[in-house]
Amino acid sequence: MIPGVVADFSRDNGWTFLVKAVLILVFLLTSVLIAIWFERKVVGRMQVRPGPNVHGPFGLLQSLSDAMKLLLKEDVSVTAADRVIYLLAPMISVFCSLLVFAVVPFGPEVRLPFTDWSTPAQLTDFPVAVLYVLACASVGVYGIVLGGWSSGSTYPLLGSVRSTAQVISYELAMGLSLVSVFILSGSMSTSTIVEQQTSQWFLIPLLPAFIVYVISMIGETNRLPFDLPEAEGELVSGYMTEYSSMKFAWFFLAEYINMLNVSAVATTLFLGGWRAPAPLSLIADGALNTGWWPLLWFLAKVWILMFVFVWVRGTLLRLRYDQFMVFGWKVLIPVALGWLVLLSVVQWVRLDGQVPRGTLVAVLVGIGVIAVALLTFWPERREQPPAPIAPFDAFAGGYPVPPLPGQTLPPSPRAARRPVTVDATPASGGPDAEEDAR
Repeated sequence: MIPGVVADFSRDNGWTFLVKAVLILVFLLTSVLIAIWFERKVVGRMQVRPGPNVHGPFGLLQSLSDAMKLLLKEDVSVTAADRVIYLLAPMISVFCSLLVFAVVPFGPEVRLPFTDWSTPAQLTDFPVAVLYVLACASVGVYGIVLGGWSSGSTYPLLGSVRSTAQVISYELAMGLSLVSVFILSGSMSTSTIVEQQTSQWFLIPLLPAFIVYVISMIGETNRLPFDLPEAEGELVSGYMTEYSSMKFAWFFLAEYINMLNVSAVATTLFLGGWRAPAPLSLIADGALNTGWWPLLWFLAKVWILMFVFVWVRGTLLRLRYDQFMVFGWKVLIPVALGWLVLLSVVQWVRLDGQVPRGTLVAVLVGIGVIAVALLTFWPERREQPPAPIAPFDAFAGGYPVPPLPGQTLPPSPRAARRPVTVDATPASGGPDAEEDAR
């Protein structure tokens, strides 16, 4: 037994870990193919069109044919690229995305059919497993940054710079939301956190943190409306512009695996992990939380969150970059930090017990009243009158330049020399008008 970890891996050996790792790898690759088909089908229904329906039953083989197309497509390399880093960047993204599921519990201890051998439905776990997940997500962004920088092109570089700012902004909010789980559970081990949710999912007491996490996980995975590093309408394809064939497929694969990663982490930390929903968990003294049933509940929760990704993509438009950064720094991070302070005070009072409950309620009500008052009566910022616009000289720098918004070009000197034409058509009809018309 590992101290601070509920799952027991003492009976596992090297072959056990190898088999589990291979099964996780097969699960992720298969899930990516299903996720691509699922996204096309759902978005197709939202846009009143069928989606994939030709290759295979219900179009299930469309994702496989797309993968084969990328595998057999001509691999084009950029002459101006840094060759080593250009090839290494997509590998970094894929490798880091494959590491997260190592600490995600699919279920409790399971017994293999026709044997008396049992093992936890989890590759491994340790006391700081959630910090390991955050570290993998942080290192994975280096693939995007290095891919854009090493391409030797403008648009990929802009996409990689955007990705750096985006990850820094939204990982702060995500980390603050996860600290709420650490405070309530008293552990960073994923199996222990799932065990702490036996009687109640953390979604209920930590609803504000869950909302912040869901928004942050969409920004962390570069999905609409937060896909600013790609931004096909602005940057061609962002950091992936100069990639083709399997190198592009690796970035594409990493994006969908990261969607599964953040959905699995949300399921583990907020939605009870592999535990059945409350009404079903009481059936037959929790029989639906034993055996292979928990794997079904875990996958159902993960795919519900995957549907949220697709739903948001088919509903919302891409934000402007300034709106995106303002939302992260001035909304998500302050809300997550304020909720964390409030939860810390409540947890301290609940565990210490020296502060009367009535005093705690009065303090919380007072904080709520002050917050509402500030939001209601905060003075609005008045717009300053526009500064006078200086005369615009298009040839001030020696070369003609276009005017900025609000500036106007001086009247053209040729307009003054242009002859004025006079309309000689009579105002009323008659013989003269008919003659002019001829």
